[in-house]
Amino acid sequence: MTENLFRSIPSVDELLKAIQDEPGVQSIPRTLLKDLVNTFLDQCRSDIRSGRIDVSSDLNVSSLVPRLLHHVRQKSRPNFRRVINATGVVVHTNLGRSLMAEPAVQAVDQACRWYSNLEFSLETGKRGSRYALVEDLLCRLTGAEAGLVVNNNAAAVLLMLDTLAAGKEVVVSRGQLVEIGGSFRIPDVMAKSGAVLKEVGATNRTHLYDYEQAIGENTGALLKAHTSNYRIIGFHKEVPLPELVKLGERYNLPVLEDLGSGNLFSFPSQTGLDEPTVQSVLKTGVSVVTFSGDKLLGGPQAGIILGRKEYIQPIKKNPLNRALRIDKMTLAGLEATLRLYLDPENAEKQVPTLSMICASPEQLKRKARRLASGLRSNLSHAFEVRTVSGASRVGGGASPEHDLPTTLIQLVPKKGIAVEALRDVLLQTDPPLVGRVEHDSLCLDPRTLQADELRQVGPVLEQALELLGRNQ
Repeated sequence: MTENLFRSIPSVDELLKAIQDEPGVQSIPRTLLKDLVNTFLDQCRSDIRSGRIDVSSDLNVSSLVPRLLHHVRQKSRPNFRRVINATGVVVHTNLGRSLMAEPAVQAVDQACRWYSNLEFSLETGKRGSRYALVEDLLCRLTGAEAGLVVNNNAAAVLLMLDTLAAGKEVVVSRGQLVEIGGSFRIPDVMAKSGAVLKEVGATNRTHLYDYEQAIGENTGALLKAHTSNYRIIGFHKEVPLPELVKLGERYNLPVLEDLGSGNLFSFPSQTGLDEPTVQSVLKTGVSVVTFSGDKLLGGPQAGIILGRKEYIQPIKKNPLNRALRIDKMTLAGLEATLRLYLDPENAEKQVPTLSMICASPEQLKRKARRLASGLRSNLSHAFEVRTVSGASRVGGGASPEHDLPTTLIQLVPKKGIAVEALRDVLLQTDPPLVGRVEHDSLCLDPRTLQADELRQVGPVLEQALELLGRNQ
């Protein structure tokens, strides 16, 4: 019986011919399409052995084509894909961090489509500097004397330390030896730079005299790392930056700050966010500050280095700088993003990261109720749909102890559907939808759902139900 089933399996060529005119199939390279048909037939053979296929009619070309098309479309999709973020985490490290503003997206598109003055001065007709394209804008916005941009903040810290403190001791509070995503730690970056870590203080308390007692002949710099991704509460103390700057001036030492999730915007008091701005940090007289471009700034991935010219100039000349430099797409997106900050009110409206963080509880409640109403109309057979109070997060290592009030859409599956199975199958839809599971329900946070995505949630959930039915 099993041998007869194996003989009933159609050939690769038969199946290729059957699907060649189907929508989307013609754009798949022939070699890849053939491989996908072969893997599909391997699955058919496995289904025969396990008893899932036990009649020859299930192996007719007409019977196999719907399953084959689903297999081909699923497996031929790009690895790097858009997803719908319904988690409520605004700067979601795993989902691409910040969304860029429309002017920045258009600038990146221009940079990709056309030649540009990346390293060509339109004033002199000679070779120019890519950093000059954004340096003046950064200095105008922050009050820095000079600046440059590299490919991320870890690179910025590495380049800063390699230039200013290689082979010398860098004094840093023990409580600031942070680890960021992917197990990257400040001590490891320091070691790679050639700087020698000099820890001072206790985990929860560090005093000015701890820094001063650590200063010696081989001291190269004092470093402060903003603990943006965690907080110490209770009995703790750290030295304010202005006091550290005065200590550095007394001993003629540069004071460096790794600000992490850099912020150029003064958030409204109702958000409750107290992240320091780059402008306020530079006003303390700090020598150099570094921060990310794709977190609270809301731009592309970048590491921004700002500060006093006497320290920035040697950083620019460091040969390592070339290995860490940014490309034309990053420059285009960053410049367009920074230009929006020239008008803070406009930035709040146009930079998605800022507008999502600043969204009021009332706005989010209305948004949640509209979405919930639509889902009840079309999917009440599969879910009980509720709206409940909840909390969003800034993400990206910013304000880890602070919740942003929101209204969640709670989907409680009916008909024995496990919520964990629903969560997992939503990762296979087109586009995938990422929510969060709480209290035996799938929760969707409207804070991180864009306007056009609100219309997509229902169809995506219908896809998920279809996939669950197919897998049963």
